[in-house]
Amino acid sequence: MNSADTVTLDLPEGVEIRGDIAPGYERVLGREALEFVVGIARKFEDERRALLARRDERQREWDAGALPDFLPETSDIRDGDWKIRGVPQDLQKRWVEITGPAERKMIINALNSGADVFMADFEDALSPTWSNLVEGQINLLDYWSAQISFTDPETGKAYEVGPAPAKLLVRPRGWHLPEEHVYVDGRPLAGAFMDFGLYFFHNAKASLAKGSGPYFYLPKLESHQEA
Repeated sequence: MNSADTVTLDLPEGVEIRGDIAPGYERVLGREALEFVVGIARKFEDERRALLARRDERQREWDAGALPDFLPETSDIRDGDWKIRGVPQDLQKRWVEITGPAERKMIINALNSGADVFMADFEDALSPTWSNLVEGQINLLDYWSAQISFTDPETGKAYEVGPAPAKLLVRPRGWHLPEEHVYVDGRPLAGAFMDFGLYFFHNAKASLAKGSGPYFYLPKLESHQEA
């Protein structure tokens, strides 16, 4: 990318971004948003690494012949009489749920599909290039701020979100995936912290104001501690 086409960001202390900053990226990579994400990373990164190390330990135990079992210290939960708090009203009906990458045209078409729920995916369905990840956040910001539209450059066809869109979920990357374009205190940022943090920071209030919420699908969890 030509240096004339890049934007300079006001970065928090200890943060290094190794990806190009195209015009518009500052909308989701502003200082306050990055400070929010960095706060998550500094609070939970050591725990995340410890949990990933515990995955390797468990695998070695199973390879040696141990069998998976419930933890004794959680028996009171299994034996207790309890219920979940409840499911938000707009997620009561999830009979048809579809997923796809957080790409602009895909988001519009999926929300207009007639499905009950669309899960915008930053994980398996999205090629995790720097531009895809940042522009995916811009697309979701534009959706909640009622600015999302798309015109096909080849056909000229215009796409807009209709009056009764599917409910929106977001799937961040799994705990094991780093974001190599962002470093915090010399270590790569966890992709999950970036995907969750930017989406929540920019869209939590707007989604709640519209009667919905910042809903997430957390992939590939291997224990209750990871949740």
